[in-house]
Amino acid sequence: MTSAKSSPPASTVPARTAAEAAPALSNPFFTPSELPYELPPFARIRHEHFLPAFERGMADQLAEIAAIGGSGAPPTFENTVEALERSGAVLYRASRVFFNKANADTDGATQELEAEIVPRLAAHEDAVLLDPALFARLEALHEQRDRLGLDGEQRRLLERHHALRVRAGARLAPEQQGRLRELNAEIAALCTEFRKNLRTDTAAAALVVERTEELAGLPADEIAAAAESARELGHDGHYVIGLRNFTNPPQLATLEDPALRERLLTASLERGLTSNGPLAVTVVTLRAERAALLGYPHHAAWQLADQTAGTAGAVEEMLGKLIGPALAHAEREGAALAEAAGVAEVRAADWQYYAERVRKERFDLDAAALRPYLELERVLRDGVFHAATLVYGVTFTERPDLVAYHPDARVFEVHNADGSPVGLYIGDFHARESKQGGAWMNELVLQSRLLDQRSVVVNNLNIPKPPAGDPVLLNWREVITLFHEFGHALHGLFSDVRYPLLAGTKVPRDFVEFPSQVNEMWAEWPEVLAHYARHHRTGEPMPPELPAKLREAERFGEGFNSVEHLAAALLDWSWHTLPAAELPDKDGTAAFEAATLERHGLARPAIPPRYRTGYFAHVFGGGYAAGYYGYRWAEVLDADTVRWFRENGRTVRESGEIFRRELLSRGNSVEPMEAFRAVVGHDPDIGPLLARRGAQE
Repeated sequence: MTSAKSSPPASTVPARTAAEAAPALSNPFFTPSELPYELPPFARIRHEHFLPAFERGMADQLAEIAAIGGSGAPPTFENTVEALERSGAVLYRASRVFFNKANADTDGATQELEAEIVPRLAAHEDAVLLDPALFARLEALHEQRDRLGLDGEQRRLLERHHALRVRAGARLAPEQQGRLRELNAEIAALCTEFRKNLRTDTAAAALVVERTEELAGLPADEIAAAAESARELGHDGHYVIGLRNFTNPPQLATLEDPALRERLLTASLERGLTSNGPLAVTVVTLRAERAALLGYPHHAAWQLADQTAGTAGAVEEMLGKLIGPALAHAEREGAALAEAAGVAEVRAADWQYYAERVRKERFDLDAAALRPYLELERVLRDGVFHAATLVYGVTFTERPDLVAYHPDARVFEVHNADGSPVGLYIGDFHARESKQGGAWMNELVLQSRLLDQRSVVVNNLNIPKPPAGDPVLLNWREVITLFHEFGHALHGLFSDVRYPLLAGTKVPRDFVEFPSQVNEMWAEWPEVLAHYARHHRTGEPMPPELPAKLREAERFGEGFNSVEHLAAALLDWSWHTLPAAELPDKDGTAAFEAATLERHGLARPAIPPRYRTGYFAHVFGGGYAAGYYGYRWAEVLDADTVRWFRENGRTVRESGEIFRRELLSRGNSVEPMEAFRAVVGHDPDIGPLLARRGAQE
């Protein structure tokens, strides 16, 4: 399907001569894509197209904003708010493609342009948000909002545009806005530098192992993948174990050599300490100054003004309720590990190894024995896609005729049960040197009825790629990650709103993880698990006793998982709740971390934080600053919703329709907690999460 796209109003489009318009014929960003669903024409896109597209896109949008603000006509919803929603089409197309490439398939030229363009984009965003003439028109409409005859979504859009500008500093004096613009540009540049340093440091910290014997305990396919990584990196005949974004690499669970485990964990914990530690202090100092300029006591308070949690007290109360149960659960786990190891206390590098031993002994479960039943293609098609069909009725058809941005990335067309189109899903599952670590979802095209656009979404994972012809076998955590990221994808695909600002995952940061965490439940739903968990060679189903053992074994690790997550959340929270005068100097990162964990009772050497400052890209290279608590906040909603799915008396399909209609499709067109209550029928209850996390054992 090719969507017909509405054009911006003629009055907002800057005039161009024929000579100026000619380059549009060669730059694919200057006109809407003619591919199905406006999929970016990746086969035509070259690096040299990005900078001209950014520059023209910014110039076009500034001209559109000037035309809106300078209109002599009285402000109306149509000539101000809807016109604003139509603005910036070229910039939007170029930005979505470029930053997907910067994360998923970067190179030196991309990183150079990223460093150049990010501060310019920050300045451009300020120019749009702080334009006085536009804000005056929005302010006038906001004051009259009760008399404008707006429907619910229109009113929500007006209020969002107005609130974004107030929060961005539109009411500050000109000299204060000048300093604010400087701060925003500097913070954006430093966050880009943080990401670049982290890519470099993570690659440099990968472990090169010389002898196969050192890898004893690692499954054969993982050894083959390590050999393939070594070959690609110029270490023929050796093995390379790459680091993950988070602290504990999964290989710690199976490597038998304690010295190698220690080397691997140390490399993970210390990356970024020298390059990114001082930089992080600078970032939080500038964020604290910006918060003070905007009238907030600290950066966290500024962030919470636009989140569902609302206040610092609400966040701290929630975290406080979780710390005690998590520590108690982790101590029980640690005692079991120490007994299994025959030591007084288990070291951090050995925790996962002995946890696997306890799982084998206590639950008769060998995690490595699960992997032959968890082959990527079957998990994707017969697990992730099958679950979406069961719950929501959607179907997936691979489109090899549509070219994505990398040969590893595959395009699928999504349809509703009645055959009507939903959008495109792009899956890019394998690790490579050009891709940042971790797993995430991007939206290349946002759904919007105003612009007649449907969603195009991308899931990125970092599953090691084995030699050609070998199966891609997953561990259980990778299966859960795939279901999680697909939950984000569904949130984008199911969006059904009029305006781009309110579409898909453009919800508060502490709400966005909620739908993705709910989607994890289907990985172990009996009907789904039985459909995909089959031996990759024989097709035999996973032995029927394994799923129950798996659930028990997973629960055994909840204490560790809770403590490492809470430790990371409180590091982020502590960095961003101090005023600038109380922050450490640039060499004080490690001491700050230690003092924070001690203060909250989380200084457990055997359970390091899931992220330390030097590689905490969520916070210092992304949008989760003072927001990492959102994973736990969203998990309260998730656990409550999972209980609703299981106990509401409806079929899975009926429940899925309600969840899609009342929440996934609504984006930010309604207040998110209102959408939550429309599904489960009550305010969030922390009880199901405490039960999940072992607090009621």
